[in-house]
This record gives sequence, C-alpha cells and structure tokens, in this order.
Amino acid sequence: MSKFLEAEAGIRQLHSHYTDAVWRQDFAAFADCFSENGEWRISGMTLRGRAEIAETIEKIMKNASHILITFRTPIIELTSQGASARTYITEQCSWKHLPPNISIGRYYEDFIEEGGRWRFDWRLFELHYSGPEDMSGAWHEHPDYGPPPAMPPRDRTPADHASKKWGLTE
Repeated sequence: MSKFLEAEAGIRQLHSHYTDAVWRQDFAAFADCFSENGEWRISGMTLRGRAEIAETIEKIMKNASHILITFRTPIIELTSQGASARTYITEQCSWKHLPPNISIGRYYEDFIEEGGRWRFDWRLFELHYSGPEDMSGAWHEHPDYGPPPAMPPRDRTPADHASKKWGLTE
C-alpha cells in the first residue's frame, strides 16, 4: 500500500476514534487522539499536551447531553514530519441547559505517527456556522489561506465563539 493510502486510512481512523470519544464522553480516549505534546487551538484557546486537552474537553462536555461529529473527507498532504490536512466537519449538539444546535467548521491539522498510530500534533478549528439546522444562526468569516495545502500560521488563535456556551467563562 502506498504511503499516502496508509496515511489516509490512519487519519480516517483517528477521526473515527475522535468522534467516538466525543459521543461517549470518554475524555482519556479523546486526549489520546493527540500526540503527547499535541496542540489544540479552538475558540480563543491554545491547549497544549494531553493533560490540558483532557481537562478542557471534560469541562466542555459537562454541559453537553450528546454531540455527534461528522468529518468530511480530509484533504491530505504528506509532509516530512507526517501529514497535514484540511477537514470540514459538522456537529449536531444537544446541550443540558441550552437549545440544540449544529455547528459547521473546518480543521487545519498536522498529524504524526506516535505509539503505532496516527495522532493530531497540531489542530486549529475555525467555526463557520452555529445555530439551528435551518441555517438562520450566526455565520463567521475567516481569512482564505488559499487552496490546500495552504495553512494558517501555526501561532494563530481562533476567535472565541463558544467558551461561554461551554461554561468556560462567565
């Protein structure tokens, strides 16, 4: 099998493990999707390392009843370190104290092989839409970095569109 096909299969499995961990609210399994020193940039935050990622996803999920994530086919580029991708996602969210919503977004991702499997080494999430399924909610604009494999700067912090809803801020 070619290196690209092996990477694509491993990255699709990683996305599946991530979805499963979110649905089951398994914080350790969620954090295990990241490399030991992985970085997750989401909603105004930069989280570094599995421990911080696990702690934060647990805080986020305590306000959720269920979240189903659907990943679209990642646009993958092999790199000297592993792979990078641009992946669109949809989330269907049921919250304990808020109305349900859908979110549409895009992940920019770097992957490495660690511990015998592919893991996220760096991820940046851009929220494009959040609201009801009829698409009447809030739309958010982001810079266009050009076609893949173009990526945002690694130090970019995405706008905070969710930390209040997640119960992370007052």
